[in-house]
Parts: sequence; C-alpha cells; structure tokens
Amino acid sequence: QVQLVESGGGLVQTGGSLRLSCAASGTIFSMNTMGWYRQAPGKQRELVATTNGEGIANYADSVKGRFTIFRGNAKNTVYLQMNSLKPEDTAVYYCNGITRYGNYWGQGTQVTVSS
Repeated sequence: QVQLVESGGGLVQTGGSLRLSCAASGTIFSMNTMGWYRQAPGKQRELVATTNGEGIANYADSVKGRFTIFRGNAKNTVYLQMNSLKPEDTAVYYCNGITRYGNYWGQGTQVTVSS
C-alpha cells in the first residue's frame, strides 16, 4: 500500500518560515511528479507547487518568490521551503505523488500563520 507522510507543519508568525517534508513508501516505482497542494477552510484544494523528474518546478502565483519545492536525495521524497509566510497561507498542506499506476495523497499537515 502506497503511503505519503508529511511533516513540518505548525504555527508560525507572519514573515516566518517553515519547511514541509514528504516521504512515500510502499512502492518500488519512482514518482516522476511530486507536489504540494493546500486547502483552507471553506475553500477548494489548490496547487501550491509541483516538480517533475527533470527538476522543473511549477508554482502558484500566490507563492512565487516565497516558496521553493525540491526533491530529496532519497527516492520519492519532496520538500517545500516556505518563507515570508502570510496569514493567507494558513491551510492544510497535502503532499501528492504520481507513478505510472496511480495518483497518491498524504493525510495533510496543518500550517497556521498568525498575524
């Protein structure tokens, strides 16, 4: 069974930083595309950032210049460095990974930015 486990969420003040981590287990296949999505209360889940097997990253306009997504050295790991955090970044952040056989999601980690 494929599992993605996120960590690194928490409470931070406006302007602070957090780094989210995600590691996948239960599959021998590489997740060519991995990414982060978020869902705020009362809103739909939205893309934050993705990265593909060539290291090409794609960011939501709202986080460009503040967030950086990167792959870890270990297989099927991905990180999200979040700087200059704003209250509107408050949400549950979900890790996503795609193999040739499926599209997988983590359980989410809460990020709360206080004003």
